Amino acid sequence: MRLYPVNCAERLGFEDVKELLLKHCLSTMGKSLVQKMQIMTNTDQIAKFLHQTEEFKNIILQAEPLNVNGFYDIKRFADKLRIEGSYLLEDEWHELNISLQTVFSVIKFFQEREGVFPNLEALFENLAIEKPIATLIDRVIDPKGKMKTNASSELLNLNQQIQKGEQEVRSKMDSLYKLASSKGWTADGSLTVRDGRICIPIVAEHKRKIKGFIHDESASGQTVYLEPEEVFNLNNKLRDLAFDRRREVIKILKDLSDQIRPYNSSILAYHGFLTKLDFVRAKALFAIQLSANLPKILKEPKTKLRQARHPLLSLSFAQENKSVVPLNAHLDENLRILVVSGPNAGGKSVCMKTIGLLQMMFQSGLLVPVDAESEMGIFQQIFADIGDDQSIESDLSTYSAHLTKMKYFVENAGEKSLILIDEFGTGTDPQFGGPMAEAVLEVLNKKMVKGVITTHYSNLKHFAGNTEGLENASMLFDHKRMKPLYVLDIGKPGSSYAFEIAQNIGLQKDVIQLAKEKTGVQQNQVDSLLVKLEKDKRDIHLAKVEVSNQQNKVKQLLQENEKLKAHLEENKRVLLKEAKLEAQQIIKKANKLVENTIAEIKETKADKTVTKQLRLHLKQELDTYTLPQEAPVYKVEDSEIEVGNLVKLIDGDSVGEVISINKNNLVVAFGDLRSVVKRSRIQKVSHKQMKKMAQATSSNFKMTDQASQFNPSVDLRGMRTENAIQLVETYMDRAIMLGFPSLKVLHGKGDGILRKMVRDYLKKYKEVSHFEDEHADRGGDGITYVYFK
Repeated sequence: MRLYPVNCAERLGFEDVKELLLKHCLSTMGKSLVQKMQIMTNTDQIAKFLHQTEEFKNIILQAEPLNVNGFYDIKRFADKLRIEGSYLLEDEWHELNISLQTVFSVIKFFQEREGVFPNLEALFENLAIEKPIATLIDRVIDPKGKMKTNASSELLNLNQQIQKGEQEVRSKMDSLYKLASSKGWTADGSLTVRDGRICIPIVAEHKRKIKGFIHDESASGQTVYLEPEEVFNLNNKLRDLAFDRRREVIKILKDLSDQIRPYNSSILAYHGFLTKLDFVRAKALFAIQLSANLPKILKEPKTKLRQARHPLLSLSFAQENKSVVPLNAHLDENLRILVVSGPNAGGKSVCMKTIGLLQMMFQSGLLVPVDAESEMGIFQQIFADIGDDQSIESDLSTYSAHLTKMKYFVENAGEKSLILIDEFGTGTDPQFGGPMAEAVLEVLNKKMVKGVITTHYSNLKHFAGNTEGLENASMLFDHKRMKPLYVLDIGKPGSSYAFEIAQNIGLQKDVIQLAKEKTGVQQNQVDSLLVKLEKDKRDIHLAKVEVSNQQNKVKQLLQENEKLKAHLEENKRVLLKEAKLEAQQIIKKANKLVENTIAEIKETKADKTVTKQLRLHLKQELDTYTLPQEAPVYKVEDSEIEVGNLVKLIDGDSVGEVISINKNNLVVAFGDLRSVVKRSRIQKVSHKQMKKMAQATSSNFKMTDQASQFNPSVDLRGMRTENAIQLVETYMDRAIMLGFPSLKVLHGKGDGILRKMVRDYLKKYKEVSHFEDEHADRGGDGITYVYFK
């Protein structure tokens, strides 16, 4: 990839992206690969790197049990082992062993899922699994990185002798210390060590009362540290044993080094594997941080970006709880160069830099923050003219620096070049700068280059509108609030809003009017038309956004309705099955009870007392399966009773309709039964009250039915973050509506990313009292319990 000028990547922000990527690396090896990242032009190589990152991203999001935390630079161990006679120390063997365990566990993970992650599997293709290395190390080094006491029979013998000698010295010293203490010879304190020897702190005036060797004295000279003669020889023997032990340890380490040395090439291969693994892992974590995706990869030098976001701006805004307005743009054979115009600080430069930076990230193997439906191709060259490159040393003014770059662009650009020029033509008199820029643009267009150019010059807007391959674009502006919308609209040029912005900041009216007169009537009319055109475009854009939002809501509601329908059907099936099973059990129990009752009646020869008791027992068993019925409460009206009114008996709950009236006698229909009732025994019932009670009964039944079918547990494992959050929202709303006290959320462990995002989302609910992990024996931090107020 040819970049021009030298600081092109830095100007577009690619170096800042690399700095952010470094933070996700676990090892110095991974960081070294980040520093060496190159913008590539080989399509197959780019595709391989992108798919590896995408696969690792999916592993993290799906909380797969892949342990990649043990990373050390094991190349230095291999380099050390290459020298005959050299050996590794205990902590070095420990770090090598941890790294080997990581290698073997990762390879095992992919072997168990063979074919699922083909691009990651290529990282360890033809990599030999040398398990004997780890076995040899485990025989000598314990899990804490220390040499095992039984690493050799000689070492075991020496360790036992040292332990026995230390116990003997300690016992002897304790008895001598107690004797000296009882006679008042010791100073404050206990046994201490001086020059590697255990000593008793003795008051200086009593130092001759115990035979021994003085190794040190206190600063005041009041205390001396004495090693009794009786333990002197014992300590000498211990020191000799320690020297012997050290020699044996070195011998064991040398033997182990000699045994491992033949595997040195494999260790170097494992180092390369760990380095690549750390690098891919860092890229995957960075992609998750950016919500980046893998676009469709094209071989041709063209691009179609959907919902693209500037990565650095997105992360900066995220810290302030803001969001970036996404960008939609494309460059192909027909639309080769976008000429973007609009007001200052309206987002023109950000638009151009976003396209350039995302192209660099894509061709270096990084996933980019765009919609997955986006398409990106391969460019052979990226040329950029951004910022002020004036140089005193080179005797270059701002405009000279711009022209130097234009000269290079014209000489070297081709159909596979991406050109990015900010504020095209500035730095000199617009009367000459405009035509010069137009001429350069015409030549570049004939060379079929692709690119994005920002400008305020009207002649460039006019040229783009009348030239094949060029297209005007503008950044939308809210002329009412005088604020940019940061939305790119392709097809029409934009106004610079010079007069409107001047008026908004309070520039004197007479100055603005004078400026308009000097500008000329025709130019003012053109600018006014552009302003009106942008207003119309803005209104259309807002209408499209509103329609799109409504469509998304309808789509979401339809999906939720289908899910609920399927859930209800499943619950209905389960409930019917359970009801049938329960009915079968009731019938079996009833049959058995009836058979037993008949048998007992026969045995007692139909004794009346026994028969009565059995019937009572049978009735009690029947009552246990009978649902209690509550008596209905009716509203009584005091108005005159007429034919057709609903009435109820004063001393009962039966409700009937009045058929006819004969003085104080009323004929009332209670269902199919007609009865003559005295007027004094009945009361009139309200039709409205009867209707409300029927509706309430129906509503309560529906709510109870929903509650019985709702399971307050949601499983998010294996889901993308957006889908997981959407499902949590649905379950939270239903649990709160139905009055459930808690909700169980299964999100898995993994790197904890899904768990963090779910918990951050739960904090937005004021109905949530608190949430906590499940008990460690039942899932631990892989499950979150949400409790409602």
